[in-house]
Amino acid sequence: MIVVSKRVPIPPEQVFAVLADGWTYASWVVGAAHIRRVDGNWPQAGSRIHHSIGPWPVQVKDVSSVVAVEDDELLELEAHVWPIGSAKIRLTLTPDTAGGTEIQMAEKLVGGPLRVLPERVQAALLAPRNTESLQRLADIAIHR
Repeated sequence: MIVVSKRVPIPPEQVFAVLADGWTYASWVVGAAHIRRVDGNWPQAGSRIHHSIGPWPVQVKDVSSVVAVEDDELLELEAHVWPIGSAKIRLTLTPDTAGGTEIQMAEKLVGGPLRVLPERVQAALLAPRNTESLQRLADIAIHR
């Protein structure tokens, strides 16, 4: 898995509140452009966000679904971007002794043609994108 992390000066529950609001997904996930629908039981396991990926006018409609969740600690997703494939994404929130949170984002391509790329190539593609996603998530959580 490709892993990036960021420390924020707020508690995990404040970060998780953003993750638990599916309507913010396109605000912090780089590449997500539009949220069409969020299942009412989001972020329970099996719930989905129906979103579009990519720039207009070539947006692709797809979904991301919750694989596992632990309130204020973990959100694991399977994100689909047809026809490119799918990815498993794990967001882990770890409290620190100063009252802040270490956010870790791990991603692995699991479906489609890009999953066969060597890990260093995947890292070159995913790490910068996920670093920016964590910065956006942090900005929203801190200033919410």
